[in-house]
Amino acid sequence: MEHHMSRFSRFATWASHASGHPSSFIFALGIILVWAVTGPLFKFSDTWQLVINTGTTIITFLMVFVIQNTQNRDSAATQLKLDEIIRSLQGANNALLNMEDLDEKDLETIRESYLKLAEDARNSLRKGRKQKAATPPSV
Repeated sequence: MEHHMSRFSRFATWASHASGHPSSFIFALGIILVWAVTGPLFKFSDTWQLVINTGTTIITFLMVFVIQNTQNRDSAATQLKLDEIIRSLQGANNALLNMEDLDEKDLETIRESYLKLAEDARNSLRKGRKQKAATPPSV
């Protein structure tokens, strides 16, 4: 399978890995220390404070998009893997595939069905009975 990622996705992956590296943390900490040490030199002026506030705001704003892009791709890949596991297991409820596309009400209805299955299984265990395979809820 050919591997194609957009330029932004490649950049987001690189930036995500780079920003999570310990040396990036040390670099950021160094910048803050330099800024803090220069406080007396600039008499803790409004401009001195504005430099760190502006810098951190810009970096945070940009990193939100980078992190969200990486998170979206990771979530999509995980969801596809889970869908493949569901699809490949005999007896699995294939109606659970792509559940992330359902609305909140439908998800809550299915969740309540599974909670009931779990409660029934726990009650059977308390009574000393082995739980047989429960029928999954219809979706």
